[in-house]
Amino acid sequence: MSRALPIGVENFEDLITNDYYYVDKTGFIKELLDMKGKVNLFTRPRRFGKTLNLSMLRYFFEDTGCEDDNNHNRELFSGLKIMRAGEKYTSQMGRYPVINLTLKSAKQGNFESAYYKIREEIADEFKRHEAYLDKRRLSEQDRQLYRLLSDKRGTYDDYTGALKFLSQCLFRSTGEKVIILIDEYDVPLENAYFSHFYAKMVDFIRSLFESALKTNDCLQFAVITGCLRISKESIFTGLNHLNIISVLDKRYSEHFGFTEDEVKKSLYEYQRTECFTTMKEWYNGYIFGDTEVYNPWSVIKFLYDLDADAKAFPRPYWVNTSSNEIIKNMVARADRETKGQIETLLDGSTMDIQVHEEITYEDMNTQGEGLWNFLYFTGYLTKESEYFKESSIFLKVRIPNVEVKTIYQNTILNWFRTSIRKRDFNDLYQAMEEGNAVKVGEIIGEQLLTTISFYDSAENFYHGFLAGILSQSEKYLVKSNRESGNGRSDITVKSPSLRGRAFIIEIKVSENIGELEYAADKALQQIYDKGYIEELRTEGYRRIDCYGISFYRKDCEVRFGPTITDVL
Repeated sequence: MSRALPIGVENFEDLITNDYYYVDKTGFIKELLDMKGKVNLFTRPRRFGKTLNLSMLRYFFEDTGCEDDNNHNRELFSGLKIMRAGEKYTSQMGRYPVINLTLKSAKQGNFESAYYKIREEIADEFKRHEAYLDKRRLSEQDRQLYRLLSDKRGTYDDYTGALKFLSQCLFRSTGEKVIILIDEYDVPLENAYFSHFYAKMVDFIRSLFESALKTNDCLQFAVITGCLRISKESIFTGLNHLNIISVLDKRYSEHFGFTEDEVKKSLYEYQRTECFTTMKEWYNGYIFGDTEVYNPWSVIKFLYDLDADAKAFPRPYWVNTSSNEIIKNMVARADRETKGQIETLLDGSTMDIQVHEEITYEDMNTQGEGLWNFLYFTGYLTKESEYFKESSIFLKVRIPNVEVKTIYQNTILNWFRTSIRKRDFNDLYQAMEEGNAVKVGEIIGEQLLTTISFYDSAENFYHGFLAGILSQSEKYLVKSNRESGNGRSDITVKSPSLRGRAFIIEIKVSENIGELEYAADKALQQIYDKGYIEELRTEGYRRIDCYGISFYRKDCEVRFGPTITDVL
């Protein structure tokens, strides 16, 4: 029987002791020790294994103060890569005090609540270390401050210096310098930006980091994770020893996300090797440094579904975990140039951007380079290639895979449905009732120019586009027949009253602009050839009009068929 898949398991000890399936990333430890970085900031998209990797570092390096616990932690790594790396690396196991802080919980509606959550996390770390802390080596004043911080009763200034103070206490107690691990450092900043208390949170995080990472003689090294390198807020002011490792860097590239070999091995483990092509199309495509990487969250989720059903369909699992407000804001604010660029990307092509690694949250709300860099570093775009020009790095970027493309497409469709509700389409229905094909084409064409199209699934797009517009009328009922695959026309529009009007619409997508008129004629003729009218006549409708509509990118052509009356 295959091992359980670690859905949402982010604690390394939990994962190993409960025998979950684990993709061995302990090579991260070796590279970290080889590089000897003092303060390391790793930026990766959400759900790419940052939290689990930090948990792994904690269990590897931490001296718990208890021999049995240290032996237990050592056993967690039995059989893993790091244990074959040699004495140089294994000698570092269980050696250091480790401060492990996550800032995920600081996603709150106001500064007071967010600050309280951070204080709570800090207090928990003080309590976690209290059991084996040698308080005899601390002054009475230090012991009092330790109790205050542990009980969440310290002042604001006490908490901005809390990590440095805890480092000093642990160093005095053990004689070893401290490792500091900080997970999701940018979550409180992103949340504060959107909740309008950004300046307060920046001040607090800056002070917390400066004391712990800049002027801390008790620090062995630190590892910080987040999605972005945040600039202009001076979070890392004065940290000249800060080593930033982004998705552009070739070092550490295989430690976050799954490589292709790791994905193939997992599919073999669960006897689903025939699903490799689908897995690759949907969840591969990220390039970290020079390494091709799969989205680990989506791979595990799809494996979980495949384990229960070999015929399970792939789904955009990442859409439910990542901050898709980025895409929503981009689509809502897009001008004509940006819409064209999105369409280029959705069509499978690349676009060139100049790299700006220092991002601000304002970049989310702007067009141009800032926006595209934001999308790149958060995983909505990936690198096809890079080049150097005029003292700057440029990237050719593309949408990574089907999963991310689906996120774009669904967001665009939701935006389209919202935007057309603001438009009165009575003129469209009046033109249809009058048989004015030219006017119908003009109105549809106007909407095409303002929306964002995706041409790789053109028939479905145009079908949904037209059905969405027609559904705005309170006078008519619209039925889409494409999903049923029952040999009916694409769209039927009919009055609730059998004495009212009914319309049959057939859609064609042209291969090129020169065939647009021919395709519209063909669509209209198909209505008659296949007898689509008979179903409406059987229902009792006597005024049935027919429209053949063809599309090619932003152009359309409309053909009107003769009215079918009860005389026929």
